Amino acid sequence: MDAAPAPSRGAPPLWAEAAPFCTHRLAVGSGHVLHVEECGRADGIPVVFLHGGPGSGCSPRQRGLFDPARFRAVLFDQRGGGRSTPLGGLRANTTAHLVADIERIRTALAIERWIVFGGSWGSLLALEYAGAHPHRVAGLVLRGIFLGSPAELRAYTERIPPRAPGLRQRLAEEALIRLPRARSRHAEDDLLATWCRRMLAGRPETRRAAARHWLDHERALMGEPPLAAPPDARELAKARIQAHYLAHGCFTDAARLLAACAALRQLPAAIVHSADDPVCPPATARALHRAWPAADYVELPGAGHSGLDAAIAAACVAALDRVAECAHRGAHPRRSR
Repeated sequence: MDAAPAPSRGAPPLWAEAAPFCTHRLAVGSGHVLHVEECGRADGIPVVFLHGGPGSGCSPRQRGLFDPARFRAVLFDQRGGGRSTPLGGLRANTTAHLVADIERIRTALAIERWIVFGGSWGSLLALEYAGAHPHRVAGLVLRGIFLGSPAELRAYTERIPPRAPGLRQRLAEEALIRLPRARSRHAEDDLLATWCRRMLAGRPETRRAAARHWLDHERALMGEPPLAAPPDARELAKARIQAHYLAHGCFTDAARLLAACAALRQLPAAIVHSADDPVCPPATARALHRAWPAADYVELPGAGHSGLDAAIAAACVAALDRVAECAHRGAHPRRSR
């Protein structure tokens, strides 16, 4: 296993936040309008950032992953999330639609090729986009690998947060409350499918309760306190979109994604993952690296899942620099020692 490169002594993991130099509202069909922002310099190295979730949206702090003197960073909120509208919209909202949106953004901004940077759910989306449009990708930075396999999805709901061990039981209880008797047995066998049904088809009060337990489960896994108030509109939209994607297996196939890496091996790429990631098991990142051995691989001990964790952010900033340099030289990133 390759050791992570140490960040420069005294260097902050993130660049200072700066306001976008341009924002856009891009209509992409079926009533969806995306919030798109460009940060850094207009003549910089183009890089598109794919946020996690799905349904989370981007945050201003994520702009700090990109050196404003070097990159033209494009960040956008995916369909139904963040500042894109309609908030929580599920119509025409699949992985294939999101891949098409990325390409629409590239065309609208007149970018020939760009580096694709995706974290967590965004790593899956980055691989899907690269497989569909390899000639538009100059390189990839993938963090917190998630491929949407059934094993990953089961592990997520079965994992017991160490600081809130009762949360999983509450999530299970919430999924079973007032279910028709015919479905109760199935609910016990498949907590995730039952929760998705309640989130997508339940009454408003049922959806709010299910969303809160789901979000608190996620927060507990990441070492964060539970929500201090009922979920707001964006949090409800995030949970609803996640339920929609999870109910459909993320509209993808993990085995196909791994097999498709063979066609991407000419692209410079870096994989950054935490050895202690409580949300996305490191076994998935290791499987990706086996399928793509030419990619630079960095596994960080003691870090969590958040892409803004100091150690993970520093590793991602360094990985982006390496991939950008290799894309310029037409080479692969030098693997970490």
